[in-house]
Amino acid sequence: MKRVTKLMVAPVLGAFVFGLMAFAYQGKNAAKACVVPAADQQKKNPAKADKASTDVGRDLYGKYCKSCHGKMGEGDGPKAEELKTELSDFTQSKFQDQTDGTLFYKITKGRDEMPSSHKKNIEDEDVWNIVNYVRTLGKK
Repeated sequence: MKRVTKLMVAPVLGAFVFGLMAFAYQGKNAAKACVVPAADQQKKNPAKADKASTDVGRDLYGKYCKSCHGKMGEGDGPKAEELKTELSDFTQSKFQDQTDGTLFYKITKGRDEMPSSHKKNIEDEDVWNIVNYVRTLGKK
C-alpha cells in the first residue's frame, strides 16, 4: 500500500478549501428572497385595472423596468446579463400568483440590484398602475 505524504494531501485539501470558498461566495451573491410582510401582501390595489391604468403602467414600465426585465417581462432586457441577480419572468404563474400588495411592495422596496429609489421616483398610484400592467404580461 502506498504511503500518503503531505505533498499528496496538499492539492486535495486545496481543492476542497477552494470549493468551500466558491460555495460561500456564491451564497453571498445569490438572490436574497424578498420577505414581504403579511400586512403588505394583503394591501388592495386602489387602481382599477382598466385600459387607462394599464396604459400609464406600460409607459412607466418602459421607463423604469424594461431595460432589465425586458419588453415582455421575461427577464431578458438589455441590462439583464450585466446583473448578478436572477430576474423573475413576469409571464409565469409563479410571478402572477402573487398578490397585488406583494408586487407593490417588491417594486417600491427593491432587492439586490433593483433600486429602492423607485419609491422616490414613482408615486404610489403609479406603482399600482405598473402592477396592473405587469398583470397583462401573464396573459398571452
